[in-house]
Amino acid sequence: MTKLFRGLQALIFGMLLLTACDPAEVYEKNIDLTSPAGDPYVWAVQNKPTFEFDITDTTQPYDVYLNIRNAMDYGYYNLYARVTLTDPDGKIISRKLHEMTLMDPKTGEPRGSGSGDIFDHRILALPNQSFTQPGTYKIVLEQYMRQDQLRGIMAVGVRVARHEAGK
Repeated sequence: MTKLFRGLQALIFGMLLLTACDPAEVYEKNIDLTSPAGDPYVWAVQNKPTFEFDITDTTQPYDVYLNIRNAMDYGYYNLYARVTLTDPDGKIISRKLHEMTLMDPKTGEPRGSGSGDIFDHRILALPNQSFTQPGTYKIVLEQYMRQDQLRGIMAVGVRVARHEAGK
């Protein structure tokens, strides 16, 4: 029953994302996670989700966000992830380790938006990022927790949007 409920919530969330229009958005994609054995909601250390997006306008800055979906039974208040951004020539532009706080460290109360036991987070990872040449850029995400099989992380994603001053 719980899997059916989670599946229904994921379907509704996906439909909402498809119907939401944001003129600043350039790219957004989320990937559901499974262990090498096929267990759902597990981010294995060897699983490095990759996202490719096209930049045509190099005259303006962009904001790059990480999307994280976690279940309430995720065992930690934070998540460490390495984000590697490469340009169309394969050269690394940025490689940063991000600590994302998914729950309040003292109270354990979840942060982000959600209902039931599923929570979504959109975290600004690369603010005001400039892209110097048009073409296809790539972002690779790696979980940097001290566990090979990180349970409770349901999906990860990337969103790229035009930077809006004052936001």
